[in-house]
Amino acid sequence: MILYFSATGNTKWAAMKLAAATRDNLVYIPDALKNKEFEYQLSPDERLGIVFPVHGWRVPIIVREFLQRISIISSSDHKKWSGYTYCVCTAGDSIGKALRYLPFKVDAAWSLIMPEAYVGLPFMDVDTKENERLKISKAGEQLKRICEDVFDKKTGISELVEGPIPSFFSGPVGGFFEKHLITDKPFHVEKERCVKCGICANVCPVNNIIGGKGTMPEWKKQKECLVCFNCYHHCPHHAIEYGHRTKNKGQYYFK
Repeated sequence: MILYFSATGNTKWAAMKLAAATRDNLVYIPDALKNKEFEYQLSPDERLGIVFPVHGWRVPIIVREFLQRISIISSSDHKKWSGYTYCVCTAGDSIGKALRYLPFKVDAAWSLIMPEAYVGLPFMDVDTKENERLKISKAGEQLKRICEDVFDKKTGISELVEGPIPSFFSGPVGGFFEKHLITDKPFHVEKERCVKCGICANVCPVNNIIGGKGTMPEWKKQKECLVCFNCYHHCPHHAIEYGHRTKNKGQYYFK
């Protein structure tokens, strides 16, 4: 079984590749939360994969909350399952000490460097098209090796791009990010560019946008928003902005 969360598609691509290689079932975390699916049974020889993008040098809140609520038992004796567990996380650059915030012990862990999608800070933008292609190509080669290792249930692997001063970025910076930057309040629509297509509402993984075809979108201004920028990146007319921080910035989602 592979538990995964993805917004702009980088992580979904990785999860689907892993599922194809291992023939394990995919469970999309937002759907599981919506349907209140928190109990799972695995056989002793199955694998458990946890696949997610790094948000603010930490495990996304939605992933942490879900993992803290689930119960996984062995289908053979109905006791707590303790089989092979691994994680793969994606990031545009480095992950810091993100796995400190993963409420699961894993036997192996990898990070995949993928095209940048976070545009919520003045100094952060999407990659150039050339860098996108290079990152996806390199990640594809790495993912082939990861799939082989996961299939063979190799343990003790920790191939993580933590970057400089990782504890600082996942600690104080990550805390500031979660407290002050995960909010939908800055999201707004440039009305002269919006064609009311409804795409932004349809692609929001947590249904935080009110609207649809023929309706001007509105963000709920509640706590559901993950600031994953999926709405921003999928807008075909670049009508969505995040305050002034996204002005003249690019868009990206995995195609």
